[in-house]
Amino acid sequence: MGVDRRNPKHCEEREIVMTGLDRRGFLKLAMASTAAGLSAAAVAGCGGSSGGAGGGGGGGGKTTLRYAWWGNNIRQQNYTKALQQFSAANSDIGIEPEFAEYTAFQERMTTQIAARDVPDIFWIASPQVMTYHKSKLYRKLDDIPSLQWSDYSKEDLETFKLGGELNTMPFAIFTPVIRYNETVAKADGVTIPADTDPAWTWDGLADLLVAYSKDNPGKRKGTPYAPDHDLTFEAWLRQRGEQLWTEDGQVGFTVDGLGSWLDWWEKLRKAGAALSLSEQEGMGPDWAQVGKKVLVNFGNSNHIIDDAKMFPKERFRLRAVPVDAGVEAGHKYLYFPRMAIYQRIDDDKVEAAGKVINYNANNADMLKTVRLTMGAPTNPKVAEQAAAFASPDEKEMLALVKKERAAERRPRYEAPPGSSTWRTATTRVCEEIALGRTTVPDGAKKLLDEIAAGIKRAQ
Repeated sequence: MGVDRRNPKHCEEREIVMTGLDRRGFLKLAMASTAAGLSAAAVAGCGGSSGGAGGGGGGGGKTTLRYAWWGNNIRQQNYTKALQQFSAANSDIGIEPEFAEYTAFQERMTTQIAARDVPDIFWIASPQVMTYHKSKLYRKLDDIPSLQWSDYSKEDLETFKLGGELNTMPFAIFTPVIRYNETVAKADGVTIPADTDPAWTWDGLADLLVAYSKDNPGKRKGTPYAPDHDLTFEAWLRQRGEQLWTEDGQVGFTVDGLGSWLDWWEKLRKAGAALSLSEQEGMGPDWAQVGKKVLVNFGNSNHIIDDAKMFPKERFRLRAVPVDAGVEAGHKYLYFPRMAIYQRIDDDKVEAAGKVINYNANNADMLKTVRLTMGAPTNPKVAEQAAAFASPDEKEMLALVKKERAAERRPRYEAPPGSSTWRTATTRVCEEIALGRTTVPDGAKKLLDEIAAGIKRAQ
């Protein structure tokens, strides 16, 4: 859904913090920063000579790999350091880092794909997973000896596959959650039900937020206005027998399914239990500003790690999303950020690329440097090891994801080609509803028609 430049909140792009630069201005800056970063990496011993995706092979010397990812300045620094540590331990492999902000990353990838100059290893933005798959960008991974799969169950490996192949590596997990301020809740005498409590239902949560907003010492509201949060919307759909996308790449939900979600939020908004658009300064509010105005927030399990730091004197806790009685079995799901190896990579670089991805996904040492802002480790053994050095907020996330991972789950399908703007469209429709410019039924139909039309154009 829509990416707010102050505080993007959806999936991978949640971690980015933008300044006054526009997208194209930032892209130019990112490319310039990349060039500077390459020189710095070379000086540090992390880089080497490379002529693009096909250059820098073995030939008795150092194998140099281009590695592309996105994030904010802190993530750039942490991953650069981790990759340098990898090269220090593997002196025959050099890494040229290619970093950008989330949107600029996708724009740069589009240019690189057209020029057949794609990095050897790259992260995959969630709207592009199946688009890149359709373009045959991914090299299969299960024939690379240096990339280990033994820690994963058969069920894990099946959920990782795209088109029946292990051609991307999910390297983290996050899930939809309700995050609440435990410090404030205790001070205000509010009890948030456990996610195993029969009272933890969507209506029960709504009643709690409405009652709290009417009477609390700090005059807080229950929640920001966030019907455009994608992961919790998907959880709502799956509990009702629908889904975001179908296996054959179509919209998996109905106007009624979407409308029921928007109606739930309208009841909160009209009852004063959600911040108004003016109170949160538009869609996609800045958590640093609204965190002091609300009791709970709708988000991803990994968001607690960075968001909690903005209020260091307060403790935040996570709950799995509410569940109504009689929901469809297998409604729980996991979201995986993925990385891949470019299908045109030189054969003599594949083994080295496998080692790099193995270090990212199957080695706890890397997480000690980059931390867990991208989510819980996909590798179950690494997740257990991470608990030993995790911060309290990281442990809160790890515990919840472990529980969600053990639950029964129906298959989940990635966003199809042509759907990359569905989040932006959803944010726009939610804003129009809140401003009274459209109704829930009309807005739901408009959104579904727009998404379906985009998918049809891409076919």
